Amino acid sequence: MKVTEHIAKAKGKTMFSFEILPPLKGQHIQSIFDNIDPLMEFNPPFIDVTYHREEYVYKELEDGLLKKQVVKKRPGTVGICAAIQNKYGVDAIPHILCGGFSQEDTENFLIDLDFLGIQNVMALRGDPVKSETYFRPEKDGNVYASDLVKQIQDLNLGRYLDEELQNTSKTDFCIGVAAYPEKHLEAPSLDSDIHFLKKKIKKGATYIVTQMFFDNQKFFAFEKKCRDEGITVPIIPGLKPIATKKQLNMIPQRFNVDLPDELILEVVKCKDNNEVRELGVEWCIAQSNELKAAGIPVVHYYSMGRSDNIKAIASQVF
Repeated sequence: MKVTEHIAKAKGKTMFSFEILPPLKGQHIQSIFDNIDPLMEFNPPFIDVTYHREEYVYKELEDGLLKKQVVKKRPGTVGICAAIQNKYGVDAIPHILCGGFSQEDTENFLIDLDFLGIQNVMALRGDPVKSETYFRPEKDGNVYASDLVKQIQDLNLGRYLDEELQNTSKTDFCIGVAAYPEKHLEAPSLDSDIHFLKKKIKKGATYIVTQMFFDNQKFFAFEKKCRDEGITVPIIPGLKPIATKKQLNMIPQRFNVDLPDELILEVVKCKDNNEVRELGVEWCIAQSNELKAAGIPVVHYYSMGRSDNIKAIASQVF
């Protein structure tokens, strides 16, 4: 079922969803199931599966030449999504990136998803690899998320890269895109960000999931701005409970997210990360309840590979 259909079927009831990280190469699928199992009691209609580009280094050989060596690789998102749908009977939503894929790679990826009956995808540009200062697209790849949305929508209309293909069939993907209540790190302004968000909607995106935030007023202001600009698709807030003192510096720097002064002061008072984790759960519960009271269709949680704190939050909210 499509995300938009899940929302319509819920008739105003706020639903619970979350996303998982694929395991590192060599880890068993059970490592994913162990994180999903504790959360299934909250009846998620869908589970997002992130995608991470390969990370690599260049190692110098004895003859002085350089060899490209992959140092971090995760199992395929397609297989993970198929395993989730087969085991749990819920919709799995793969993340698709511009970075690391040519348009032909993307088309083949989408064809595989369509074969498996996967109806939802999350279209993202992706971040630069660690060796890049700025994002660089793959050769013959999509440059922007809006380009990726267009390619997916073209397949929905039966338009393939090879226009001479015979007897092709249309896909029927529900397309999600990302948004940033406090603007994307690379965007000059929030207005500019919303301009390009509207472009993604115009090209075929049908729902939005936001970056994490820790101040609900930032989300409510962003949502209003979107509605004032004519964006009518569902906007799903994304939340992540803070869990370590280190995140006080890491989150604002990496995600361009402001932490409320009250939250910062409370984290600083914590004796250790166990207390920080408890505080993060309490803060996220308060955020979730306020969003739920406002009639938000879905509250989406970034689990980052661990489910214990997400379960603690969901048990108090759903």
